[in-house]
Amino acid sequence: LAAGALALPAAAQDATLARIDMPAGWAPEGITTDGTTLYAGSLANGASLQADPMSGEPSVLVEGADGLIVAGIEYDDYGRLWAAGATGAEVRVYDAESGELLATYPFEGGFLNDLAATPDAVYVSDSFVPQVAVVPLGEDGALPAPEETSTLPISGDLQYGEGFNANGIVAAPGGLVIVHSGLGQLYRVDPATGESSLIDTGDADLTAGDGLELVDDTVYVMRNRAGEIVAVELDSELATGTVTGIATSDDFDVATTVAALGDDLWVVNARFGIEPSPDNEYWMSRVDAPAPTDG
Repeated sequence: LAAGALALPAAAQDATLARIDMPAGWAPEGITTDGTTLYAGSLANGASLQADPMSGEPSVLVEGADGLIVAGIEYDDYGRLWAAGATGAEVRVYDAESGELLATYPFEGGFLNDLAATPDAVYVSDSFVPQVAVVPLGEDGALPAPEETSTLPISGDLQYGEGFNANGIVAAPGGLVIVHSGLGQLYRVDPATGESSLIDTGDADLTAGDGLELVDDTVYVMRNRAGEIVAVELDSELATGTVTGIATSDDFDVATTVAALGDDLWVVNARFGIEPSPDNEYWMSRVDAPAPTDG
């Protein structure tokens, strides 16, 4: 497995905007990037938008529809956007340029939450059922038939209980990394067997851990209701993790997921503390990646 931030043109690394306003009522949860453009999905109706981090101009890429949901969203190496359907228990994939729906993959699941795309497969966390949904990719990223998908039961240290369990997921060279929201712990999951092992992060507080973003050997953990992004440096075996910095902002309002663009981190604010309404304001926020902590 391989993962990491994409190489960026110089212009994309010079973003100065602190906020990008989204359409009223958008209700975002997931955010991703292709290295120059930001993409965000909608819990309200399954739509997806794209936004230029330099100009701040958002535009709808995928139109919404009644009954659809987008929780996590992920850009892959083949110019596609993957959307996790939450309680809809399906994964959809779109052309990231045209917004065309390319395929839909139904699963027997509880809450398909977040995604990790590799050149060989797309992995989707399930917050209610101890499993990872897997969409295998063929040669040059060819999309499979729906019957070729599978679920990977999780065994080992990662145990499910009441409420939300597995949430954010990323693919590292040593395996999948998943955060358990309620326990505030990171776990390595073997993508072949589903065997999980606790990543020792010492006394780090990762409760309310939501979306994850991996850049080299650092995973950024978005703690949604805590309003902070925790940078955790992982060892090559995914056995230990050390907190190297924390970023926060007064602009966060239950920020759920994070995407890295150069030295910037962009988040979407889900604002779970307010009643859903088509008039609600939503936005993306930008912060500098956390500076290393002393010691």
